[in-house]
Amino acid sequence: MISFKPVDANYITQLMTIENACHSHPWTEKTMLSCLAGRYFNLAAFQGDEMLGFYIGEQAGPDYTLMDICVAPSHQGQGIAKQLLDAFIHHGEQQHAENLFLEVRESNTRAIALYERAGFSHMSVRKNYYPTATGNEDAILMGLTLRF
Repeated sequence: MISFKPVDANYITQLMTIENACHSHPWTEKTMLSCLAGRYFNLAAFQGDEMLGFYIGEQAGPDYTLMDICVAPSHQGQGIAKQLLDAFIHHGEQQHAENLFLEVRESNTRAIALYERAGFSHMSVRKNYYPTATGNEDAILMGLTLRF
Protein backbone atom coordinates (compact mmCIF):
# COMPACT_ATOMS: atom_id res chain seq x y z
CA MET A 1 0.00 0.00 0.00
CA ILE A 2 1.26 3.47 -0.91
CA SER A 3 1.30 6.20 1.72
CA PHE A 4 2.08 9.91 1.34
CA LYS A 5 3.82 12.34 3.66
CA PRO A 6 5.89 15.52 3.57
CA VAL A 7 9.62 15.03 3.96
CA ASP A 8 12.54 17.05 5.28
CA ALA A 9 16.32 17.07 4.99
CA ASN A 10 16.50 13.66 6.69
CA TYR A 11 15.27 12.18 3.38
CA ILE A 12 17.87 13.88 1.16
CA THR A 13 19.55 10.62 0.12
CA GLN A 14 16.28 9.10 -1.11
CA LEU A 15 15.22 12.34 -2.79
CA MET A 16 18.54 12.66 -4.62
CA THR A 17 18.54 9.00 -5.69
CA ILE A 18 15.19 9.50 -7.43
CA GLU A 19 16.12 12.97 -8.74
CA ASN A 20 19.34 11.65 -10.30
CA ALA A 21 17.55 8.66 -11.84
CA CYS A 22 14.84 10.82 -13.43
CA HIS A 23 16.65 13.83 -14.87
CA SER A 24 19.49 14.24 -17.32
CA HIS A 25 20.38 17.48 -15.52
CA PRO A 26 19.21 16.89 -11.93
CA TRP A 27 19.09 19.42 -9.14
CA THR A 28 22.13 19.52 -6.89
CA GLU A 29 21.81 18.36 -3.31
CA LYS A 30 22.22 21.99 -2.21
CA THR A 31 19.30 23.07 -4.40
CA MET A 32 17.16 20.19 -3.18
CA LEU A 33 17.87 21.04 0.46
CA SER A 34 16.99 24.70 -0.14
CA CYS A 35 13.59 23.61 -1.49
CA LEU A 36 12.57 21.67 1.61
CA ALA A 37 11.60 24.67 3.76
CA GLY A 38 10.36 28.24 3.65
CA ARG A 39 7.91 28.96 0.85
CA TYR A 40 8.36 25.44 -0.52
CA PHE A 41 6.24 22.40 0.27
CA ASN A 42 6.46 18.76 -0.75
CA LEU A 43 4.91 15.36 -0.60
CA ALA A 44 6.54 11.97 -1.08
CA ALA A 45 5.04 8.59 -1.91
CA PHE A 46 6.22 5.60 0.10
CA GLN A 47 5.77 1.86 0.08
CA GLY A 48 6.93 0.90 3.54
CA ASP A 49 10.22 2.75 4.03
CA GLU A 50 10.96 2.97 0.29
CA MET A 51 10.38 6.36 -1.31
CA LEU A 52 8.73 5.87 -4.71
CA GLY A 53 8.44 9.48 -5.82
CA PHE A 54 7.91 13.06 -4.71
CA TYR A 55 6.90 16.54 -5.72
CA ILE A 56 8.17 19.91 -4.62
CA GLY A 57 5.97 22.99 -4.90
CA GLU A 58 6.55 26.67 -4.28
CA GLN A 59 4.15 29.36 -3.13
CA ALA A 60 4.55 32.84 -4.60
CA GLY A 61 1.71 35.02 -3.40
CA PRO A 62 -1.61 33.52 -4.50
CA ASP A 63 0.05 31.25 -7.06
CA TYR A 64 1.72 27.86 -6.67
CA THR A 65 4.35 26.33 -8.94
CA LEU A 66 5.18 22.65 -9.32
CA MET A 67 8.96 22.88 -9.19
CA ASP A 68 9.83 19.19 -9.46
CA ILE A 69 7.98 15.90 -9.67
CA CYS A 70 9.71 12.52 -9.97
CA VAL A 71 8.85 8.87 -9.70
CA ALA A 72 11.59 6.27 -9.46
CA PRO A 73 11.96 4.58 -12.86
CA SER A 74 11.15 1.16 -11.35
CA HIS A 75 7.76 2.49 -10.21
CA GLN A 76 6.76 4.57 -13.23
CA GLY A 77 3.59 3.68 -15.08
CA GLN A 78 1.72 2.75 -11.88
CA GLY A 79 -0.22 6.00 -11.43
CA ILE A 80 2.04 7.42 -8.73
CA ALA A 81 2.79 10.63 -10.66
CA LYS A 82 -0.95 11.17 -11.11
CA GLN A 83 -1.52 10.73 -7.38
CA LEU A 84 1.29 13.18 -6.60
CA LEU A 85 -0.05 15.71 -9.13
CA ASP A 86 -3.58 15.33 -7.73
CA ALA A 87 -2.17 15.98 -4.24
CA PHE A 88 -0.40 19.13 -5.50
CA ILE A 89 -3.64 20.39 -7.03
CA HIS A 90 -5.59 19.53 -3.87
CA HIS A 91 -3.03 21.39 -1.75
CA GLY A 92 -3.48 24.46 -3.95
CA GLU A 93 -7.24 24.22 -3.60
CA GLN A 94 -7.03 23.88 0.18
CA GLN A 95 -4.75 26.94 0.38
CA HIS A 96 -7.05 28.94 -1.94
CA ALA A 97 -4.39 29.36 -4.60
CA GLU A 98 -5.53 31.30 -7.64
CA ASN A 99 -3.32 29.59 -10.22
CA LEU A 100 -1.04 26.58 -10.49
CA PHE A 101 1.92 26.65 -12.84
CA LEU A 102 4.60 24.26 -14.09
CA GLU A 103 7.23 23.95 -16.77
CA VAL A 104 7.94 20.77 -18.68
CA ARG A 105 10.42 19.76 -21.36
CA GLU A 106 8.70 19.82 -24.74
CA SER A 107 10.03 16.29 -25.38
CA ASN A 108 8.37 14.92 -22.22
CA THR A 109 5.14 13.90 -23.91
CA ARG A 110 4.08 11.52 -21.11
CA ALA A 111 4.24 14.32 -18.55
CA ILE A 112 2.50 16.79 -20.85
CA ALA A 113 -0.35 14.32 -21.36
CA LEU A 114 -0.61 13.81 -17.57
CA TYR A 115 -0.78 17.56 -16.99
CA GLU A 116 -3.37 18.05 -19.74
CA ARG A 117 -5.57 15.28 -18.29
CA ALA A 118 -5.40 17.09 -14.93
CA GLY A 119 -6.67 20.30 -16.55
CA PHE A 120 -3.47 22.23 -17.18
CA SER A 121 -3.31 24.15 -20.44
CA HIS A 122 -0.42 25.43 -22.53
CA MET A 123 0.36 29.08 -21.80
CA SER A 124 3.65 29.81 -23.53
CA VAL A 125 7.04 28.47 -24.51
CA ARG A 126 10.33 29.30 -22.84
CA LYS A 127 12.92 28.99 -25.59
CA ASN A 128 16.10 27.03 -24.84
CA TYR A 129 15.16 26.72 -21.17
CA TYR A 130 16.40 23.22 -20.34
CA PRO A 131 19.98 22.07 -20.97
CA THR A 132 20.48 18.89 -22.97
CA ALA A 133 23.51 16.84 -23.96
CA THR A 134 23.59 18.64 -27.31
CA GLY A 135 22.35 22.15 -26.48
CA ASN A 136 19.06 23.34 -25.07
CA GLU A 137 15.39 22.39 -25.21
CA ASP A 138 12.28 24.52 -24.99
CA ALA A 139 10.05 24.41 -21.92
CA ILE A 140 6.28 24.41 -22.17
CA LEU A 141 4.75 26.65 -19.51
CA MET A 142 1.42 25.25 -18.39
CA GLY A 143 -1.17 26.62 -16.00
CA LEU A 144 -4.38 25.76 -14.21
CA THR A 145 -6.71 28.40 -12.78
CA LEU A 146 -8.47 27.26 -9.64
CA ARG A 147 -12.05 28.34 -9.05
CA PHE A 148 -13.86 28.35 -5.75
